[in-house]
Amino acid sequence: MAIQLKRIGMWACPRCLSTVMMRSWGNRPDTFVHDEPFYPHYLLCSDRKDPGIDEVLNHYETDWIKVVEQLTTGLIPNEKSIYYQKFMVYRLLPHMDIDWITKLTNCFLIREPRDMLLSYIQLWPNPTLETIGILRLKQLFDMIRNHTGKIPPVIDARDLQKNPRRILSLLCEAVEVEFTDVMLNWSKGNPTNDTWSQYQWYDTVRSSTEFHPYKPKTDDIPERFHDLLSKCNEIYRELYEYRLV
Repeated sequence: MAIQLKRIGMWACPRCLSTVMMRSWGNRPDTFVHDEPFYPHYLLCSDRKDPGIDEVLNHYETDWIKVVEQLTTGLIPNEKSIYYQKFMVYRLLPHMDIDWITKLTNCFLIREPRDMLLSYIQLWPNPTLETIGILRLKQLFDMIRNHTGKIPPVIDARDLQKNPRRILSLLCEAVEVEFTDVMLNWSKGNPTNDTWSQYQWYDTVRSSTEFHPYKPKTDDIPERFHDLLSKCNEIYRELYEYRLV
C-alpha cells in the first residue's frame, strides 16, 4: 500500500455507528485512530460524571488547544501515515475555536433520526437538540463546504450497513486513500487503547467483528420527543441529499 499522509476528521452525532466506523479504519495497518480527542476536556468543563472520570482526567490531555496542536500538526502516532480522528460534534464547546478544523480532511456520518433517537434514549433518557448535536453538525458541514468549495463526504449509517464495501470504497476515494478489504472485518476487543474505551458504551462494538446488517427499529418514539424528532429530520434530510451512494 502506497504511503499517503492524511489527517481525517469524522464528525458524527451520538449513536450513529461512529465507533464501528472507527473499528473499520483502525484495522488498517497504515492508520492510527483517535477516539473522541476532546472527551477529557469535555469532562473537565461539563457537569457529566461518567464512569472512570478521574482516571481520564488524570491521564489524558484536558487542554483543548494542545489537543488541536496534536491533531493538526503533531506527528501521527505509531509512525502511521493516516490519522483517523473520530469526533462527537456536541463536544465542541462554545469557547473552542473551530478554524483548525479546515486543516483536516473532514467527513460526516449521519443516521436516520428515528433510529438514532431510539438508540440514544436507551442510554440517556433526556435528549435535546444540543446533546444530539445535529444542528452543529450541519453548521460544520456548511463551513467546510464554503471553505473548500466542495461537498465534503457524507456517509449514511444505513447505507454503510447495507453495503459496507461499496460505501467504504466511495469514502476512501473521496478522501484520496486506497481502499483495502481489511476495513470490512476486525477482531473482537476494545476499539482503541484509550483509557476511556473501557468505560464507554461500547459493549456491542467490543463483540463485533464486522458491520452488522441493517435492521430497522420498530419501537415508537415517545410523544415528548416528537418535536425533537421533527427538527432532527429536517436537518438530516438536508445532509442526506449529499450522501455517498
